[in-house]
Amino acid sequence: MNILVIILAVIGGLIALVLLLAVIAPKGYSIFREITINRSVKEVFEYIRFLKNQEVFSKWVMTDPDKKTELRGTDGNVGVIYAWNGNKQAGEGEQEITNIKENDRIDIVVRFVRPFEGLAHTPFVVKELSPDQTQVTWGMTSSMKFPMNAMLLFVKMEKLLANDLDISLANLKKILETKKI
Repeated sequence: MNILVIILAVIGGLIALVLLLAVIAPKGYSIFREITINRSVKEVFEYIRFLKNQEVFSKWVMTDPDKKTELRGTDGNVGVIYAWNGNKQAGEGEQEITNIKENDRIDIVVRFVRPFEGLAHTPFVVKELSPDQTQVTWGMTSSMKFPMNAMLLFVKMEKLLANDLDISLANLKKILETKKI
C-alpha cells in the first residue's frame, strides 16, 4: 500500500511540475531569417508566390521526395492550398496562401496534421534594396497550447528551425541568381 501511495505521489508531483513549467514557459515562438538576392523584387516575388516552387528550394518541402502532394486552387493566388502526406519526417499537412500584397509580402498559413497538430504562419516579405537586388525575409510564427508549451523551455525553436530557413533561403538565392529570366 505504501508503494502505491509513493508511486501516485511521484506521478502527481511530475504532473504538477509540468503544469507549473507550462505556466512560466513562453506561449509561442517567432523565427525570421533573411537573405539578399541579386534579382529585381518583381522577379523574386513572381517566383516565391508559387507554392509549387518550394519543392526545389524549401528544405522542409524537400524532406520526402516521394510524398504525395495535392494542389487545390490556382497556385500563386490567395486561397491556393498545397497539401502533403509523406514519411515520418515530412509528416502530413497543408499550407495556404491567405494574403498577397504585390511585390511586398505573401502570407501563408501552415496546418500540420502529423506528426503533431499545429498551426504556423510563414510569411515571405520582399524589399527592394536596388533595382537588381532584393532582400527576402522568411520565417515562422506559432503558438503552443497549454501545457504543451512547457516544451519550449527545453526545445530551442530558434536553433531547431533557423538552420533549415537559412538552407532554404540559400537554395532560393542560388536558383534565382542562376535562372534565366
